[in-house]
Amino acid sequence: MSIEPELRAEIERTRAELGETVEALAAKADLRARLQDSVADVRARLRDSATDVWTRLRDSAAVRRAAPPAVAAVALATGIVLVVRGRRR
Repeated sequence: MSIEPELRAEIERTRAELGETVEALAAKADLRARLQDSVADVRARLRDSATDVWTRLRDSAAVRRAAPPAVAAVALATGIVLVVRGRRR
């Protein structure tokens, strides 16, 4: 009882597809890995936001040293508005 080559090839393709499906399902079921990926994404976004805020504050301090107090106040208020607006997005 020999299996024809076409049928044998079809069986091998089906096994390969089934293996890929099982791997995909296992990846979706791995909640720990998915959670770790999410945490890493949030950390990266927070780090970027902190860098932006630090840069704005540093630039605002430079403006305060170089500009009259009214201009510094406007620059600081603008920075605060930008930070608050960024958090809402």
